Amino acid sequence: MKLATLKSGGRDGTLLVVSRDLALCKTVEAICRSLQAALDDWVTIAPQLAEVYAELNDGSAQGAQAFDPAACHSPLPRAYQWADGSAYVNHVELVRRARGAELPESFWSDPLMYQGGSDSFIGPSDPVCALSEDWGIDLEAEVAVITGDIRMGATPEQCAPAIRLLMLVNDVSLRNLIPEELAKGFGFLQSKAASAFSPVAVTPDELGDDWRDGKVHRPLTVHLNDRLFGKPDAGRDMIFNFPQLIAHVAKTREIGAGSIIGSGTVSNKQGGLYGSSIDHGGVGYCCLAELRMYETIETGKPQTGFLKFGDTVRIEMFERGGASIFGAIEQRVQRYLA
Repeated sequence: MKLATLKSGGRDGTLLVVSRDLALCKTVEAICRSLQAALDDWVTIAPQLAEVYAELNDGSAQGAQAFDPAACHSPLPRAYQWADGSAYVNHVELVRRARGAELPESFWSDPLMYQGGSDSFIGPSDPVCALSEDWGIDLEAEVAVITGDIRMGATPEQCAPAIRLLMLVNDVSLRNLIPEELAKGFGFLQSKAASAFSPVAVTPDELGDDWRDGKVHRPLTVHLNDRLFGKPDAGRDMIFNFPQLIAHVAKTREIGAGSIIGSGTVSNKQGGLYGSSIDHGGVGYCCLAELRMYETIETGKPQTGFLKFGDTVRIEMFERGGASIFGAIEQRVQRYLA
């Protein structure tokens, strides 16, 4: 099943059921007004939404309309919780080296995670805004899950069935604000801007065999200014799977339905010139910080700048047949105007 949220209908938008091919959609106010409301009563609501989904796919849905991702907000325009991990330890190691920090051995056995702002997300076609390019604006392409209710102390095995939906993420980072902020010893705040999510969230079964072991085994493609920048496989080199990441959050707290847990920047371990960029035959990257670190290793300093106003970012994942699974996060970077 595939779900989206129209921007109309107040802060939480209007829930849409979207066809598998992302061509058609249908509002379902008679069943449920918003995605959060559906998640709050998932056992009752999900089967009704699934019936609409089946009708959209077989062409029998009454009142179906063309699906327009640009009219959508992130599937959850706001969430009770947004916790983002760093399941790809290769990414953590590279980024820490870029700021002269060592990687603790515990990072291979205990997930790294931060609590992000979740009061307002960016729509998948909305601009990434900042007051200054000097902040070091960077994308971070990721995968995320939306959960149901989970009790405190739940094990990974107990967390797995509570994964309701999957999405893509652009976890915007302001790299030049990070070092001084982390030096305070209290974590990210100003250096993590509002995140954006794919226009469509999908149930795990939509991925078929590519959803296994609590991981998504498909390449995540990133384009910068219409040029392919990365296509690493989201299932490869993911040290902690989603049930493990969720259990990490649940160690000391209950998790409420509608919580979002992110994978961290998708990153494949690679070597060679600039780590193995697309230009040099590799799988590339899902953030600029990694490329800059590889450039530093091989040339003594980074050669690639961070995002500038006017730059564009596109993040997408495709099924084996070539169709888009979640739709695209497609954004332009621009100066914030109040």
